[in-house]
Amino acid sequence: MVGYIIKRFLQVIPVFFGATLLIYFMVFSMPGDPIAALFGQRVPNPAQLAEIRARYHLDDPFIVQYWYYVTGVFTGNLGKTYSGQDVAVVLGRTLPVTARLAVLAIGLEFVLAVVIGTISALTKGKFLDISSLVVSLLFLAMPIFVIAFLAQYFLAIQWGWFKPTVPQQAGWGDLWLPAIVLGVSMYATSMRLMRGSVIDTLNQDWVRTAYSKGLSRSRVLPVHVLRNSLIPVVTNSATNFGVLLVGATVTEGIFNVPGVGNQLFKAVQLQEGTTIVSFVTVFVILYVLVNLVVDLLYVVLDPRIRYAK
Repeated sequence: MVGYIIKRFLQVIPVFFGATLLIYFMVFSMPGDPIAALFGQRVPNPAQLAEIRARYHLDDPFIVQYWYYVTGVFTGNLGKTYSGQDVAVVLGRTLPVTARLAVLAIGLEFVLAVVIGTISALTKGKFLDISSLVVSLLFLAMPIFVIAFLAQYFLAIQWGWFKPTVPQQAGWGDLWLPAIVLGVSMYATSMRLMRGSVIDTLNQDWVRTAYSKGLSRSRVLPVHVLRNSLIPVVTNSATNFGVLLVGATVTEGIFNVPGVGNQLFKAVQLQEGTTIVSFVTVFVILYVLVNLVVDLLYVVLDPRIRYAK
């Protein structure tokens, strides 16, 4: 197990250099002058332009700029935005908001998927099963911005259950509406995975053996069926959690969530290469760590799984 964890951590190294090099090259290749864009309609002083370009090494070749960035990362310096803020400070301000949003959304998605998927599997071919499949198909077909606007209009504006937008100092309670939108939009896939997994597990020999030994349904379902059916749902939810940590840009934009998705979108508009690459670097590391935790959870959910040395 320890060897497996070390191996996974070592895999982060080529992923880190590959992802940052690719993103940095894409940002470097973007047309336009990001420094001139900062001045808007004003005509900048050539001396000012030269000073800012020198400060951010924009006149250096691509590989030199990338070298400055990598050496800065390993010394704990993620660079500065074009407005003069430390990227680490911006990330520290926005990432906790997105993390809270992701936890709420994934928690809601997971509960809905497990409960509805299990009920659907136990009532296969009946009204509840067909209804849940139709509803999940509707949510799969609806774009996220449609669900967001409908939720904002009815749940916030018409019925007043939630605030229509998220304040700048966003607490847990302020994030429930965008979390509901994200959770509902993602639950359909996990629910179908849970349904199929439960149906498959119910047909396994060990489940029939458990019933033949006289165990009650209330004992067989949670211990023998649900536990062995959770692996595909956990995998899908973990993937969604990693995606949400990167930032649900559309949802954050609609509800004005001060998270990483909004900040990253602004950085792309301003062509802030250092900000974009720094954010992506942190996202890559977080995504790898989330997947490592999920791999370790497999052993807890299914003791038959072992990681070879």
